[in-house]
Amino acid sequence: MRLFDPHIHMTSRTTDDYEAMYAAGVRAVVEPSFWLGQPRTSPASFLDYFDSLLGWEPFRAAQHGIAHHCTLALNPKEANDPRCAPVLDELPRYLVKDQVVAVGEIGYDSMTPAEDTALATQLQLAAAHELPALVHTPHRDKLAGLRRTLDVVRESALPADHVLVDHLNETTVKEAKDSGCWLGFSVYPDTKMDEERMVAILREYGPEQVLVNSAADWGRSDPLKTRKVADLMLAEGFDEDDVDRVLWRNPVAFYGLSGRLDLDVAAPDATHEGNSILRGAPKDLDEVPGRAPGQGDDPAAPAPGA
Repeated sequence: MRLFDPHIHMTSRTTDDYEAMYAAGVRAVVEPSFWLGQPRTSPASFLDYFDSLLGWEPFRAAQHGIAHHCTLALNPKEANDPRCAPVLDELPRYLVKDQVVAVGEIGYDSMTPAEDTALATQLQLAAAHELPALVHTPHRDKLAGLRRTLDVVRESALPADHVLVDHLNETTVKEAKDSGCWLGFSVYPDTKMDEERMVAILREYGPEQVLVNSAADWGRSDPLKTRKVADLMLAEGFDEDDVDRVLWRNPVAFYGLSGRLDLDVAAPDATHEGNSILRGAPKDLDEVPGRAPGQGDDPAAPAPGA
């Protein structure tokens, strides 16, 4: 079984999660830029974060055989902070990067005028860069938020079939489907969707243009939810082709609209900008190939004087 998690925040996850995801069948991920919990105070902190999504996270993922791409944006929550607004001016130079397969997450948090401006501006950036867009629907007033989102999409230059409307549920799926947008569902342990509700939606609305993700982040979440949905689909009578369509071919088709999706994982380098993911060393340091005397306990560190 091959799985593609089209929305997961690996910055918040450990290397153990990459190992478990690979063992479960995950071979590709897309990591949208998002709110980190602690408010940012300047555009510079966004730029460092964007750089990590373009460099360090693809490096980490490749260590475990997983292709990593990202989406970049000013997220809805921080669009309300005037200190962060200049990020909109910086985005164009990032949206040309090969690893960027969409503009996102954009959309609404509290449905403020500042969020209106950020959403409309970033939909236009997506159209100008010939990229699809990943849109976050609000966690409160969900149906009203979806309708407002779809109005802004219709007013933009980006066609609906280049928009993935995420965090949908039973109250929003029909109108989202009728709009012609792609449909995204986040499956969580306690909130948003769960596996049973997700399978019920697939049974009612079908697998066309549906993407299922874990949206795993720093909160209580589960990076193996894509596999758990796949397993329940099979147990509930869906066939392997249905599973492959929802959990592989659909995300490949949507993010493939960017023209940049590359699912081949090259043999990873030992380090990224001089840093490895190794911390410490095996118990018997004498067994470490190429270790120089006095090198210390990190086999990736240079020997003294090197």
